[in-house]
Amino acid sequence: MQWMQSYYPLGSAWLSALVAVLPIILFFVSLVVFKLKGHTAGLITVLSAIIIAIFVYDMPVSKALYSFLYGALYGLWPIAWIIIAAIFLYKLTVKSGYFDILRESIIAITPDQRLQVILIGFCFGAFLEGAIGFGGPVAITAALLVGLGLRPLYAAGLCMIANTAPVAFGAVGIPITAMAGAVGVESIKISAMAGHMLPPLSLFVPFFLVFLMNGFKGVKETWPACLVAGGSFAIVQFITATKLGPELPDIASAVVSIACVTIFLRVWQPKNVFKFDEEVGGSSQLEVKKHSAKEIVLAWMPFVILIAVIVIWTQPWFKDLFVGAGGKLSDGTRAAEAGILSALVLKFSFSELAGIIQTAPVVVKDTAVKSVFEIPLINTVGTSILIVALITMVMLKVKVSTAIQTFGETLNEMKFAILTIALVVGFAFVSNYSGISATIALALAETGNAFAFFSPIVGWIGVFLTGSDTSSNLLFGSLQQLTARQLGIPEVLFLAANSVGGVVGKMISPQSIAIACAAVGLVGKESELFRFTVKYSIILVIGIGIFTYAIAFVPWLSWIIPAN
Repeated sequence: MQWMQSYYPLGSAWLSALVAVLPIILFFVSLVVFKLKGHTAGLITVLSAIIIAIFVYDMPVSKALYSFLYGALYGLWPIAWIIIAAIFLYKLTVKSGYFDILRESIIAITPDQRLQVILIGFCFGAFLEGAIGFGGPVAITAALLVGLGLRPLYAAGLCMIANTAPVAFGAVGIPITAMAGAVGVESIKISAMAGHMLPPLSLFVPFFLVFLMNGFKGVKETWPACLVAGGSFAIVQFITATKLGPELPDIASAVVSIACVTIFLRVWQPKNVFKFDEEVGGSSQLEVKKHSAKEIVLAWMPFVILIAVIVIWTQPWFKDLFVGAGGKLSDGTRAAEAGILSALVLKFSFSELAGIIQTAPVVVKDTAVKSVFEIPLINTVGTSILIVALITMVMLKVKVSTAIQTFGETLNEMKFAILTIALVVGFAFVSNYSGISATIALALAETGNAFAFFSPIVGWIGVFLTGSDTSSNLLFGSLQQLTARQLGIPEVLFLAANSVGGVVGKMISPQSIAIACAAVGLVGKESELFRFTVKYSIILVIGIGIFTYAIAFVPWLSWIIPAN
């Protein structure tokens, strides 16, 4: 049965939006005011969304429930699977004893935890974001920083804030390329616009991370290293995004930034070494042991192999092995015959969802929502990390019994996090498939020229709802494009603003909050992490909104919009 989405169920755009935003308000209140656990807040939010979808948007009950089921399954695979595998890999390195060596090798570069956060959270995290995305970078880097002696809440919160600058070009540029395909604009044009908007944020983030840890005193003591990290990242990001496209900015910027910071710290160190443990009584005051080059190489090898495996997993030829007959290949053409490993991608059709149709102005032409659920057994990031974990077992001589026990511990520790992820992603799909998300965005689009300010806020809301910059871009790309045309503003500005605004929404996304808490052992304390990040997310998106408005209407800033 066909069901057309309706975006103004109450007649008025703003009245409809007021109802549509209720689940989001409930989520905020549940975490911030009532300090409920993540899975409880997620359950309340998804129930409210389903009720509104059915009774306000007239969505058939079966379609609303199947939308939730589809989203919950997607939350389990591939999203929760990525986090399970990442935490399992980290725990194996700890059980082997080699994580202590890795930690001490980082301390040998710099014992200052402010700079360790920049190296691991900002630089290494950006590389992982560029390679895998989907929450994996925060899980891995936050766990590493906890191992280095940071308090779990700070490790998670700082990594989520550090994970802003690279998100627009995450997972080898998928957020930009997906949007480009959906709106019919060349990806290099959107990439260039985003590459002109993001460098100020990239330069700012290292300074901001240090400020959050140690205030202005810390910034004053470490500004040269912050400048090297953020400056090198921003410059390479600008060049690669403008000249090469969306695939390489994160990876190239991160590699250059890591190299520059490491080399710089060989000739410069802050006068005062900062450690959280001196304030909270931690254990990183221990004397750093000397280790052989072989031991250090072995300690880092799991993450070196992880990088190599991720590179393979992201290659077009590898992805095409799993494409079925008639499926879309990496070059955009259709496969004449099935790839040799296509049988390893399980597919389930949700017939109840097949009839849900998105309509204008959210899309240019009527479009059916995705209704086929895929389970890629091999060609998913979680499996690539698991393969690295199995290699690590052999390489670091971890007993099979120890590995099995460790995997069981990982699942047990993450059970509520997995539930939370399933609930919040289920909520995202109910919002998207019912039209709730679009209603909020369309109301903002009615603000006229002021939409230049709200354009990144739409992307911010999209990432909050979906947990993904890619999903937000697909959800609101056409809306941004059509609104820009109506206002006579270059469409690449609003398209890029959607993605750039989305990057600072990642730190408050329920999905991201659940992942970060699971990574550092704060399951059930999602409200604490949310309260830590929400104020900074709001401040940053307002700043991006002002910047976007200025680009649109201040003549001497028009050069920021790339020429066709």
